[in-house]
Amino acid sequence: MNEFVEFFNNSDPANVSTSIKLLLLLTVLALAPSILILMTSFARIVIVLSFVRTSLATQQMPPNQILIGLALFLTFFIMAPTMQEVNQEALQPLFNEEITLDEAYDKASMPLKEFMAEHTRQKDIALFINYTEMEPPETLEDIPLTTLVPAFAISELKTAFQMGFMIFVPFLVIDMAVASILMSMGMMMLPPVMISLPFKILLFVLVDGWYLITHSLLQSF
Repeated sequence: MNEFVEFFNNSDPANVSTSIKLLLLLTVLALAPSILILMTSFARIVIVLSFVRTSLATQQMPPNQILIGLALFLTFFIMAPTMQEVNQEALQPLFNEEITLDEAYDKASMPLKEFMAEHTRQKDIALFINYTEMEPPETLEDIPLTTLVPAFAISELKTAFQMGFMIFVPFLVIDMAVASILMSMGMMMLPPVMISLPFKILLFVLVDGWYLITHSLLQSF
């Protein structure tokens, strides 16, 4: 324990550099869930996939682990260019001691800001800018992350719910058609969901639903 404390108290440049790297790593790991959910495409993807399962009314099929795992790897795929830019512009120069920690933060935030700003509605950004009564930013660099992140989050929620509504419509039509047929046959005690479920699954399989959903998500970014 004493050796660990002495390591961080040592003023040797090599130890200081290593300490900064460890501190940066621990900070990123602590904030990783928030960064993943609120600053990437993960939120939109997992919400849309949840809408798919709800509209199919298949209860826990696919399981949560499958949906979250698929959303996670789609997020990695979509965010790969942004993360590569962060690595090249900020992390590698920092590890090579070419820039300071503050400069690395600024350089790392720019690719994320560009990604979030591209998918954030202007009125959502204006909402938080007006609330803080700050001067209208002239460039993207002038928008702090504390303003851009919540604006991006509510924009993603709106987009995800719009996509979810479009997914619900065809399955709702099937439910209504099945319910009408059952009522016309006098079978009012039979749950319409029990009859419509196989037809919804059949429709989803015939149109290659998972391909269409994934294609739509990728195209939305």
